[in-house]
Amino acid sequence: MCLCEKKVVVFRHHSHFYKAFMNFLLKPLRVIYVVYAAIVFLSIMFLILPPIFLASLLGKEKGGNIIFYFLRFWAHVWFPMVGMRVTRKYECERDKEPCIYVVNHRSYLDAAIAVKVMRLPFRPLGKVEMSKIPFFGFIYKNSVVPVDRSNAAARARSVREMMSALKAGISMLVFPEGTTNETSEPLRPFHNGAFRMAIELQIPIKPVLYVDAGDRLPHSLMKLNPGKCRVVFLPNIPVAGLTLDDINTLKQQTYDIMDRELRKYRHYPTLQPVG
Repeated sequence: MCLCEKKVVVFRHHSHFYKAFMNFLLKPLRVIYVVYAAIVFLSIMFLILPPIFLASLLGKEKGGNIIFYFLRFWAHVWFPMVGMRVTRKYECERDKEPCIYVVNHRSYLDAAIAVKVMRLPFRPLGKVEMSKIPFFGFIYKNSVVPVDRSNAAARARSVREMMSALKAGISMLVFPEGTTNETSEPLRPFHNGAFRMAIELQIPIKPVLYVDAGDRLPHSLMKLNPGKCRVVFLPNIPVAGLTLDDINTLKQQTYDIMDRELRKYRHYPTLQPVG
């Protein structure tokens, strides 16, 4: 082994030792930060729980709209207190028409970001199982359209609730990947639901990118960390004149736009040419 190769081996050894040593030192600080963030989270949640309970008595539509103002208060307080800076960038005109927000899903933090940045009123789609969590579940079931895939009747009920909200001028927020993306790619394959709704009601798709959420909370509460959370609003994708035969075309168009734009903000594996 030549002298240069020996130096490289020694450097790599010391570099690995340094990283391990720093992780050892930072671990207690990370635990303290996560505990602090959780305490702040729960404190604000319990503070807003009584007015949310009162608002829930006003019904799903009116009461739900009021609940989101309390949730927005929670988000405006919590994010700065835990050192997360949420910013918005608009690559489109800002309008007030109801739409279907289609958002990439990298983290459990995504729902909290939505509460902070999306134009009110809106409703996210959410898994019905989350409503079983004590205290939080009460807020959850009164602020989302629950998606229950256990049987056809439950799915149809969810669709009717989504349709009713859109007709009332309430935007919907959908994570079309269906679950958090833990791959190295920008996006997982999309489901059809959001695009079917858009075409049936002739309501445009608005793609939105959550650029850094996966860095702030990467699939484990103990990895929660402060930093930037960029949100990018892309131009609307119109659906005027489209029929249900165009679902796959609309879905692929939306996927391609979001994939391309995400690659402008982050490094991902290079796309391989087909053929």
